[in-house]
Amino acid sequence: MTTVNHWTPGDIPDQAGRTALITGGNSGIGLETAHALARHGARVILAGRSQTRLDQAAEAVRAATPEARTDTLVLDLSDLSSVRDAATRIAETETVDLLFNNAGVMNLPERRTTHDGLEMTFGTNHLGHFAFNAQVWPAVRRSTAARVVTVSAIAARWPMGRLEDLMSEKSYRAMGAYAKSKRANIVYTLELARRTASSPVEALVVHPGSAMTNLQQHGTGRLSRLVTPIAARLLMGSAEGAAWPSLYAATSPHVQSGWFIGPAGRDQTSGTPRPSKLPTDADDPAAGRRLWVASEQLTGVPFDIEAGAAI
Repeated sequence: MTTVNHWTPGDIPDQAGRTALITGGNSGIGLETAHALARHGARVILAGRSQTRLDQAAEAVRAATPEARTDTLVLDLSDLSSVRDAATRIAETETVDLLFNNAGVMNLPERRTTHDGLEMTFGTNHLGHFAFNAQVWPAVRRSTAARVVTVSAIAARWPMGRLEDLMSEKSYRAMGAYAKSKRANIVYTLELARRTASSPVEALVVHPGSAMTNLQQHGTGRLSRLVTPIAARLLMGSAEGAAWPSLYAATSPHVQSGWFIGPAGRDQTSGTPRPSKLPTDADDPAAGRRLWVASEQLTGVPFDIEAGAAI
């Protein structure tokens, strides 16, 4: 396992001629990822639910890097018809060299469902990305050196994140649903790495440590309003620093497909990206196969690595 002693976004190699598609690219870690890649020559496609916010984000990237090439893609991961429409647009015409599964929701106080009746947190954070990846796959396969980077979280290690009752129909806890979705991000990515082992595609999964981003907006109640600003000051890093694991996974020549990467600092909240300890049994091939099949069934989207999904 080869790593570097210290890494910053200044070490990103030239990305000219490469296209990056970032879900949740209009804010937080996704936007910081876009800024860094644009500075190093990549064309960035920012994907998110609001065209207005996407336009604002693209303008911000161009303001910081006047020569940046940006595009936007309206994508609502909680609506499989939106996922299909967005994927169709990309799959038909684009070559995607870097695909970031970055968007997510967190800490929804009550169980909610997506447009398609899936539990909202798991449906957005994992199933929406699974369906999007499957249907955008032709664009990824066109690249001669593609990487898929999925953003998980430290929460994936929590015991409440076991991949059982995926739709939280028996019981619902906000952070339990989140932990479950973040563990699914890891199990899915490692299974993707196994299935693409003989192809030019590499699949890596990261956790960003702790940072204040839009994910924290769903906290409710007086305690949450008091604690969140304190946590932001004492425990959490910046969105810019939290993007480092994603950027390292996407661009470093030292990484390998199937790695789980996170910050190496105190309590893994910030610092130079490094390979990180996987949750127990997350790399079990049987678990990966089970999740893949369940994801196809729940979304109704088959994911054939060789052929891509029918759109």
